[in-house]
Amino acid sequence: MSTVNHAESSPQALVKGALDLDPWLEPFQGEMIKRQLKFRDWYNKLSNTENSLSDFASSYLTYGLHADWDTKSVSITEYVPDVEKVALVGDFNNWDIHAHSLHKKNDFGLWQLTIAPVNGDFAVPHDSKYKIAMTLPSGEVIYRICPWAHRCTPSADPSLYDARFYNPPRELQYQFKHPRPELSEDGGVRIYEAHVGISTPEPKIGSYKNFTQNILPVIHRLGYNTIQLMAVMEHAYYASFGYQVTNFFAISSRFGTPDDLKQLIDEAHRLGIRVLLDVVHSHSSKNVEDGLNMFNGTDHYLFHGGSKGVHDQWDSRLFNYSNYETLRFLLSNLKYFLDEFRFDGFRFDGVTSMLYKHHGLGFGFSGDYNEYFNPQWVDDDAILYFMLAHQLLVDKGEKDNFRYLSIAEDVSGMPTLCLPIKQGGIGFDYRLSMAIPDMWIKILKHLQDEEWDLGNIVHTLTNRRHGENCIAYCESHDQALVGDKSLAFWLMDKEMYTNMSVMSENTPVIDRGIALHKMIRLITFSLGGEGYLNFEGNEFGHPEWLDFPRIGNGESYHYARRQFNLIEDDLLRYKFLFAFDCAMQRLDSNYHILNSSQAYVSLKHEGDKVVVFERNGLLFIFNFNPTQSFADYKIGVHTPGTYRIVLNSDSPDFGGHDRVGPVNAQGEPLKFFTNDDPWNDRANSLFIYVPSRTALVLQLEEKVVS
Repeated sequence: MSTVNHAESSPQALVKGALDLDPWLEPFQGEMIKRQLKFRDWYNKLSNTENSLSDFASSYLTYGLHADWDTKSVSITEYVPDVEKVALVGDFNNWDIHAHSLHKKNDFGLWQLTIAPVNGDFAVPHDSKYKIAMTLPSGEVIYRICPWAHRCTPSADPSLYDARFYNPPRELQYQFKHPRPELSEDGGVRIYEAHVGISTPEPKIGSYKNFTQNILPVIHRLGYNTIQLMAVMEHAYYASFGYQVTNFFAISSRFGTPDDLKQLIDEAHRLGIRVLLDVVHSHSSKNVEDGLNMFNGTDHYLFHGGSKGVHDQWDSRLFNYSNYETLRFLLSNLKYFLDEFRFDGFRFDGVTSMLYKHHGLGFGFSGDYNEYFNPQWVDDDAILYFMLAHQLLVDKGEKDNFRYLSIAEDVSGMPTLCLPIKQGGIGFDYRLSMAIPDMWIKILKHLQDEEWDLGNIVHTLTNRRHGENCIAYCESHDQALVGDKSLAFWLMDKEMYTNMSVMSENTPVIDRGIALHKMIRLITFSLGGEGYLNFEGNEFGHPEWLDFPRIGNGESYHYARRQFNLIEDDLLRYKFLFAFDCAMQRLDSNYHILNSSQAYVSLKHEGDKVVVFERNGLLFIFNFNPTQSFADYKIGVHTPGTYRIVLNSDSPDFGGHDRVGPVNAQGEPLKFFTNDDPWNDRANSLFIYVPSRTALVLQLEEKVVS
């Protein structure tokens, strides 16, 4: 078991690593130390009372309804404070509230019951419906879904869900076959953000099995090494995109069974792909009948009571992270998905809302450090939860000899969020660079090509905290939703429906759109962070937005799908964007760009519209000029030698015009030789033809030895 013991160290030693990285944090070390001490107090308390943080987070093994295959008994443990009686009711006992009453184990609201087998078999059959019945102090009896239920399905009223006892025969339970893949040999973290339900060309809900059979091979072919699965935790309202969770321990039944999801993850592991869960611990659905809200008849079960427990903008409930049982529930939820489904980490949704008492609403973060350490604004209880969650990942990782990943969806830029706890940080591995997609949308929406500010583009792509890793992306699911536009739509809009065939004219709109789509993605990929994310379908310029069935669209599934069939049609231009994305992913797997040091930008020429930078031995050249190509353009470079092109966005394989071929006029491989003439603060330079709207990546093939 990992220990957290700094009794012999000075308080300042707890945050020394963070202060060494950023001396500007010095005036705020008092608040930073308070966070560290609070975390250590809780860690030690849980170690003393629960044996360990890991055991505390293993409560999912006892809480809720469980089958013992050795004795064929069924046991249930529930945390239900402020009630007089608790009973288990269901199909198995004809919903008789008096048949199976739980016994009160302590004064803190813990109730338990063990039910002996009936005729040598489980008293509660597999897949049978059940609920928790509670008698309130007023005498009223209420019926609720178990908070720890592992399986929930639509009831006769499709707007409501039932809990079902998931206990299939052992021979039908999926057994994992493949180990979790490490990423150390495959470059940086390259994330394919995906939603199982929309992962089919047909206007219907896709399944885990469909994703396993048809989508995993596409992701593997593209070269992504990580999948971020959205909308897995059960949500009664499909159009919530999975962000209004009703049942935290149940996976969405509309896509299939828990064993189907296990098979999906195991197959991803076989392909060398890690799978992250998009986890929603920032809030909970307000549903009462099939959610956590008002579970025991009070508004403060696991949540803050009163207005503090309500997120008005999201119309949802907010967790009380200072509550002992809330921490048990949420930490156990994390460990459950790691243990039972073998997820490889998490993308935490709504982190900004959790970090601040104002939830980021109407608050414009300016970068002033007071915004991140003012106790009137910052929720230290949520920070404690994050630190305990990340210590859990560290402890489990040490035991499993595996590094679990975590990503924060945070727009505020809180310092130390992505530093290890042992360095004085909160523990995340990465944060999403949420300013980057906003920048691209504003540029495409408001500026003509000649008005692009390259200095601002480069600044936005490189403006990140030293030592804290970021995931760069041009667009995520947010930009694909109806009401917004994807980059492909901003670039090509309605012509995508008429001119994406290679049999039709390559219009100026389509030609520009395909060229800039590639360039925007490559400069974001190579300059914007230590990891990269793409939302499914955007890599090939999916021609439609995303809109889930709802009353406003007549409950249509027409836009709740991804048309992967388009990349298989050789007569359509989508194949060019798909091929470029494949090449871009290979660039990192071959040359390890993402997990290397930040790039050195040597040129941002506003007149020429040219950007040049070097990263991990590769030379990147971008000509965003809409009309002008440059012959013998002088490029500064640090290392002298012979260079060759390893990626050319103008290649015909990517829908380009082949203005820089792979060979010269003599049919020999095209090479570029440096001279010792310094240029743009680089010791050497070379000359190269750079066509308009083209990106070139050069590799040092042979170094000059002086």
